[in-house]
Amino acid sequence: MPETAPDPASAAEKPQGAAASLLNGLSVLEAFSATTRPLLGVTEISEIVGLHKSTVSRMLAGLTEAGYVQRDLDSGRYRLGLGMIGLAGPLLSELDVRRAALPHLEELTQSTGETAALAVWNGAAAIVVEQVASPHQVKHSATIGTRYAKFASSSVRVFLAELPASEVDRLLRSGSVEREGYSGPEDDPVFRHLDIVREAGEAVNDGETTFEEYGVSVPVRDYRGKVVGCITVSAPRSRVQYRGSQADLAAAVRLAAAAVCARLGGLPEAEAPE
Repeated sequence: MPETAPDPASAAEKPQGAAASLLNGLSVLEAFSATTRPLLGVTEISEIVGLHKSTVSRMLAGLTEAGYVQRDLDSGRYRLGLGMIGLAGPLLSELDVRRAALPHLEELTQSTGETAALAVWNGAAAIVVEQVASPHQVKHSATIGTRYAKFASSSVRVFLAELPASEVDRLLRSGSVEREGYSGPEDDPVFRHLDIVREAGEAVNDGETTFEEYGVSVPVRDYRGKVVGCITVSAPRSRVQYRGSQADLAAAVRLAAAAVCARLGGLPEAEAPE
């Protein structure tokens, strides 16, 4: 009996190659649910999407590297990452910290004349999720979705200061967080510096990322005392030095961060749990 030729229409409808990989990757992302399935393991995802575990594992590795998912250190399972923000603008409106921060960012820019921004941590980088740009023609600003992954960035240091030393070491050794010349915790001042940042409740970037940029970042805590974001004021370094406004900028950022903390039910930085 002769073989039946495949239906050309059916073959055309079924995605092939790169298109199939893309759709499979989207299926993996869609397996997560904020309410019912926030954390999933490889086997669970495999059963939900109908793909082999090895295929799902490879996809998760790529999605993790891109920041679209992140691995939970305690359980080894996965959750959606904040890299999704760069693809899905509507996700921003669901971030309570963003809604709480916006009016205070506007006030901060009005009072300082400089750019105010809110960033959140995606496991390996600080991501800008809201910004109010300086009215000055010469200013420092970044588009929403911009990622900062250099240790020199004040926002990155604020988040790193909250992590266990072993996780900071892993991020630096892997290059996920960039710091030239890092060789390990034994002979590197990184960890003492992060202790200082944590104790001070702020981090300053005085020309460390680019010569002409000055930035100061302060963490935002929620009702659990957990750092859920940080507020940063960025300005041209020459303007800050000319005005001698370093202390004023830091004080203004602290006030803004405290106001956002209050809206989230959190404690002021000075009263945050050790």
